[in-house]
Amino acid sequence: MKTIYLKMAICALFLAGGVYLAGLPGLAARAQKGVAAPAMGNAECLACHNDPTATREVDGKTTSVYVNETTFSESVHGSNDCVSCHTDITSYPHDPAPQKASCATCHDSMATEHAASIHASTRVNGQPAASCADCHGAHEIFRQDDHRSKVNRFKIAETCAGCHTDEKVIRDYGLSPAHFIQSFRNSAHGRGMFDAGLSVSATCTDCHGAHGVKGKSDPAALTSHANLPQTCSKCHAGILNDFTKSAHGQLWLKGDARGPNCATCHNSHDIKATSLADVQKEMINQCSSCHIEQTRTYHLTFHGKATNLGLMAAAKCADCHTAHLNLPASDPLSTVAPANVVATCARCHTEASANLISFNPHPQPERREAGEATYFVSLFMKWLLLGVFGFFGLHTLLWFQRSLVAWLRREVVRHAPNDEQWVTRFVSSHRLTHVVIVMSFLGLAFTGIPLHFSDSNWGGYFTGLLGGVEVSRFFHRFWAVITFGYAVYHLYYLIRRSDFKWTWRNFFGPDSVAVRKQDLLDLYRNLRYFFYLGPRPQFDHWTYWEKFDYYAVFWGIPVIGLSGLVLWFPWFFTSFLPGWALNVAMIVHGEEALLAVGFIFTFHFFHNHLRPENFPMDTVIFTGKMTLTRFKDERPAEYERLVSEGRLGEILTDPPTPFARRISFWFGLAALLTGLVIIVAIFVSLV
Repeated sequence: MKTIYLKMAICALFLAGGVYLAGLPGLAARAQKGVAAPAMGNAECLACHNDPTATREVDGKTTSVYVNETTFSESVHGSNDCVSCHTDITSYPHDPAPQKASCATCHDSMATEHAASIHASTRVNGQPAASCADCHGAHEIFRQDDHRSKVNRFKIAETCAGCHTDEKVIRDYGLSPAHFIQSFRNSAHGRGMFDAGLSVSATCTDCHGAHGVKGKSDPAALTSHANLPQTCSKCHAGILNDFTKSAHGQLWLKGDARGPNCATCHNSHDIKATSLADVQKEMINQCSSCHIEQTRTYHLTFHGKATNLGLMAAAKCADCHTAHLNLPASDPLSTVAPANVVATCARCHTEASANLISFNPHPQPERREAGEATYFVSLFMKWLLLGVFGFFGLHTLLWFQRSLVAWLRREVVRHAPNDEQWVTRFVSSHRLTHVVIVMSFLGLAFTGIPLHFSDSNWGGYFTGLLGGVEVSRFFHRFWAVITFGYAVYHLYYLIRRSDFKWTWRNFFGPDSVAVRKQDLLDLYRNLRYFFYLGPRPQFDHWTYWEKFDYYAVFWGIPVIGLSGLVLWFPWFFTSFLPGWALNVAMIVHGEEALLAVGFIFTFHFFHNHLRPENFPMDTVIFTGKMTLTRFKDERPAEYERLVSEGRLGEILTDPPTPFARRISFWFGLAALLTGLVIIVAIFVSLV
């Protein structure tokens, strides 16, 4: 303070002559504003305040009173007198400290706007949330187009962030958490401004206003529900034109709170470019906030499932309904009106035909009125799944507890693989076919089941391991072709084996896979064995559960295969089939695949590998051979029949080589573990 007073004394010596010369510019400026002439000029003020070390005590705090003379002279107020703003200063030294300058003297209209804004009306300790100086600065105010200005378009966000990221300000004024500032910087507007340097990109004041900022709950706010589309239209005028004609826009025009506006779909500060994959997926979720049922049914179709897994070429809500000019199907101009549906689908699928109109992009198979074909097919598939899983689930539980008790009682015989005598169980064509079945089935399951459970985390993970939906589709179809191939080969094998001799023994003999009366007796006796009511049945060449496995494949291949072909070549099949055939095919293909995968990876694995007698791996199907001791124990009826017919020697063979055993074990174990991973993932999703 001594320094300041000393300088003031020196300045007083020159006051008589200096005040006149230095005060002339200020006199002219104040005369134009109608303000009384000052008692002193800027030179006197800056003689003290141009010192960077100049400070004074204000409310017990040491505050800098430094004014950079050069910066001030270059500012918009550089030609003004200090006292034209600090009107309460008439002499020096001046105590108490000067009052805050009133900008309203010159900027009355802006001051009026600010006075009605949320910045002025929200106060703590009698002070407005933001004053003129908080946004424009004090002595360093520059024109908006000057890069030094705090309200330059490229600095406004930084200026606003000064308060909106201050934890104390946020707490005192109850502001939104600061993360929205960073969201803005990463948004389409923010990236355009800061990354691309585009001055036309929207910044804070474009949406919220400059001096008359109001809370969005205020009806007069530029960001209120009623005003936001108009605010956005300052840049996006063409979109507003479409929006006001749309079903959404009509609700908004009526003042209906349910009517969405721009921020409903695009958010506010986190607006992203709609070309981004994540944004397109998020848009579907935005639609679901209002259109819950439509979104649910959309995800029942390939479009919805593939989109979940990242195939951005798949149709999404806006692709069919448009983004801003969405109209109800009853409107002749709507893209989903019956007369326009084919043309809409043809945007992506140039082969679309008139039959496609009956395809339901929002299927509701649980409702009969939504489509009888899909309703009854869906009902049948549900009962089929319940019947198969219910019966074999109970069958497996009973068998497991019986095997466990037998193991505890030491009734389970684990046959050593070093027996001297071996028999042929499966011929080479059976073994080769089964290896191909294992590989193709796992391939189909690994590429297809994730699509069925596309809304799960593991569905996307499995698909990502293969390189995405397009790669998965390629391999799924590849393994489908392999499946058709081994099915045709097996039919050829059956015909060749029969030698065209259609005898009773060929069809219903003990070596045949045809269902016989004996199979029903074996089932009955096995159930008695499970309940400790009788001995284990004397099984022949094929057991009843093995025949079920066999017919499940024979049933599954044409059902899954034909429905898959319809989905693979939809435009060919809808050239002569109605569009709802695609809905039916989707249900059949998905539910039958779930049935096949669930059955094979649970019951089939238990029957052949996970029983105490065989655990952890039965390699007979791969080596084709088993010990004679095991053969007599597991197939006593067949053994006795072959002995009585003198044909046992026909199946005696050499034991498999150690290499054949090892590769069979590890190949089988890898397939088993892969299947178990898939079935556990399915179980987690269902539960």
